Amino acid sequence: MRNFRILAALGLLGAATVANAGVSSTWTLTNDYDFRGNSQSAKDPAVQGSVDYAADSGWYLGAWGSNVDFGAADVDLEVDLYTGFAGESEGGLGYDVGVVYYAYPDESDFNYFEAYGSVSKDWFKGKLWFSNDFGGDSTPGDTEGFYLEANGTFPLPQNFSVLAHVGYSWGDYWDAIGDETIDYSLGVGYTINQFNLALKYVDTDTDAVVRDDVFNNEGRVIFTIATTFPWSAD
Repeated sequence: MRNFRILAALGLLGAATVANAGVSSTWTLTNDYDFRGNSQSAKDPAVQGSVDYAADSGWYLGAWGSNVDFGAADVDLEVDLYTGFAGESEGGLGYDVGVVYYAYPDESDFNYFEAYGSVSKDWFKGKLWFSNDFGGDSTPGDTEGFYLEANGTFPLPQNFSVLAHVGYSWGDYWDAIGDETIDYSLGVGYTINQFNLALKYVDTDTDAVVRDDVFNNEGRVIFTIATTFPWSAD
């Protein structure tokens, strides 16, 4: 109940501020919170919301929250705080650099920072992530971690699109568990009025397959529906 109130408060904050210039709030419902091929909600549904501010200069900051389920760790809520700078060249090349702090109010040992940088052009976006303490104090020993991802959104007629993703995790953290990992997904998106729907298949190439619901990394189908406020008048 406490975690639900926190998410509700995030929603009220978004509702109260989206009327201001540069402020938006995005809400998502999903049957499974997937993070780089691993379930963060024990294959249960998740409610996710954000409040974001973007200045004309390209600087932005925001907060994002979701329910999670880490099993015996008794972690039920994730709140991410982030800031960065984004822009686009005259030739249409987009860029974005920033940092995110993953916070778990139930157990601060899981808290950690991660920096990122990305470039995008038309349907393609590539992004590199780095943390010198991946997983926070919850992981023993060296925890340096890298993540490189490539994403493609290919528009189709009638508001449909093809969604493709591949990511690669490596570094000291992954060496310690003996399994650098590739995750990937392929799906279809559809936009109807103010809502974005997506249905995708997610899987990994890991040899350390987790078959339990908590942190499950088997192949599975994930559905999401999202909307961003304020709604366009179009």
